[in-house]
Amino acid sequence: MEHELDRTRPIWRQIAEIVTERIASGTYPVGSRVPPVVELSAEFGVATSTVQKAFLHLKQEGTLRGEVGLGTFVSAPPERTGR
Repeated sequence: MEHELDRTRPIWRQIAEIVTERIASGTYPVGSRVPPVVELSAEFGVATSTVQKAFLHLKQEGTLRGEVGLGTFVSAPPERTGR
């Protein structure tokens, strides 16, 4: 799955938006493990640190949670915004 990212906007924010959309659509259901950082960085053609920044943002929002040694999981459905 290839994505055309807008290089004029922060890439990590776009990746966070895509992950949020996938959660909302049920691609990544609540409680499920999301793909590893390395897999997503290969999918988007970006550095792992870029995906890690997106994950950190989503963890701070409460959308994702990390489990040491197990991975990153969907902890809550994304908040609906008026956008």
